[in-house]
Amino acid sequence: MSGGKLSPDGRFVVLTGLSGSGKSQAIHALEDLGYFCVDNLPSTLIPTLANLTALTGGFRAKTAVVVDVREGKFLSQFPRVFKQLQADSSLGVRLIFLEANDNALLRRFSETRRPHPLARHRAPREGIRLERKRLATIRRLADQIIDTSNMTVHELRRTFLELTRARSQTKLVITLLSFGFKYGNPVDADLLLDVRFLPNPHFVASLRAKTGRSKAVKEFLYSHAETKEVLTKIEEFLRFLVPKYVAEGKSHLTVAIGCTGGRHRSVTITEVLLKQLKSLKGVRLRIRHRDVRSE
Repeated sequence: MSGGKLSPDGRFVVLTGLSGSGKSQAIHALEDLGYFCVDNLPSTLIPTLANLTALTGGFRAKTAVVVDVREGKFLSQFPRVFKQLQADSSLGVRLIFLEANDNALLRRFSETRRPHPLARHRAPREGIRLERKRLATIRRLADQIIDTSNMTVHELRRTFLELTRARSQTKLVITLLSFGFKYGNPVDADLLLDVRFLPNPHFVASLRAKTGRSKAVKEFLYSHAETKEVLTKIEEFLRFLVPKYVAEGKSHLTVAIGCTGGRHRSVTITEVLLKQLKSLKGVRLRIRHRDVRSE
């Protein structure tokens, strides 16, 4: 995943992604932040909207447009249109792609009892497969990919509010993400670190039901020298990399740290790193524990 600063530089946001991935909730969050939002606008009309935004808002107005498979044949023209928008640096255009795994999408279609737009008379799984194929080219163009598989509606809304909140003094947003390898690798990770070599609190009966946020689990891990050592190494690594990313113009970085179940070791490591990295200049830190509720 590559980063995308949405505000103040992201005055023109193009939101796309899979059906059922949460685009409606994302649009609501953008509206709350003062974006003028247009849903299902044909790709060929996007440059016209961008020009109107410039004329009426002097590039201060914030606009978001949703593009998805409902466009039909016009969708094939989107890559050309988007590159045309990118050529105008004053627009600050950003493309955000929302996605989720098949199980999450199938569950959402089942809950809403709505057919998939590409499979109205077939199983939703067929529509999901076809949609992934059709949107593959657009996904590769995205400035930011957000996996909503394990997010509730409220978490998705909060994530978007945090991503789009004006942050003129912040050059880079870093998300520290803990996860469990047994539930799959996070698809939106820029950097992925494996801490399964650390002693596992899961095998300590008194710690099994706790998480890495508990004092007891932290004390257990800190009683082993390799925990302190790996934290020092990771901190040094990130303090070296972050200024490089800022200089490159990257505005969002997801650092995923995984253990087996995503409840103990990875959670403690991300919590400690959050405190250790607070002194970084021009950086905003976020933390998310993907799998704490999965077991």
